[in-house]
Amino acid sequence: MHRLPREFFARSATEVAPDLLGCVLWHDSPAGRVAVRLVEVEAYQGASDPASHAYRGQTTRNGVMFGPPGHVYVYFTYGMHFCANLVCQPPRRAEAVLLRAGEVVAGAELAAQRRLRGNGRDTGNGRDTGNGRASGNGRPMRAVDLARGPARLCQALGIDRGLDGADVCTPGMPLGIGPAVPSGNPTPPIATAVPGVISTGPRVGVSQAADRPWRYWLAGDNHVSSYRVSKPRRARPKRVTGAGAENGTMHR
Repeated sequence: MHRLPREFFARSATEVAPDLLGCVLWHDSPAGRVAVRLVEVEAYQGASDPASHAYRGQTTRNGVMFGPPGHVYVYFTYGMHFCANLVCQPPRRAEAVLLRAGEVVAGAELAAQRRLRGNGRDTGNGRDTGNGRASGNGRPMRAVDLARGPARLCQALGIDRGLDGADVCTPGMPLGIGPAVPSGNPTPPIATAVPGVISTGPRVGVSQAADRPWRYWLAGDNHVSSYRVSKPRRARPKRVTGAGAENGTMHR
């Protein structure tokens, strides 16, 4: 498949995000190829966006966001999930698009194996690591759920922190992304426009800048993830000991 040129990503994340809908992201690993047609994404605008990982400046974790466009920023969240973003804008602008959901259009069997194993991390030797357990009630996984949500999408594609900084624009790289295709047709001819209607709304689980409608999805597509409003974390009551604590420290 043809790859999107780097110039495609050298724009604002809010411009790139809707143009990614319908595009096909693939990962060629030793275990095989899995490809996902993107149906839902979110834009994050760096230093001007309190919800962005880059809002407070560059760190070891988010360094890829400050580099050139057309690279993948992968982060680990909740101690168990990976999420993938495509970097936009020239270096130091630190904008990116979070890949929220997609339709698996190639390698569905491998994607399902990764999903059922839990973390979907490809070891590089053709095998996947994980706990080997099926999810929930143990029934076969529905095709519509293989990449429905940012963590599931990474599991299905075998994306982890080892691919942080991967280039999707250069031929021969294991990760790549190509132009939009109609649903169910991951091969050429390539569509000249994204099929369907694009909807916009607030980003998922964002507590700051929550009013910005920077989530984009293909309306009516059942591969789009469920929307969840961010809930403020409850402060845990701290244990208070009396003045006679064993270590002699006054706690109140």
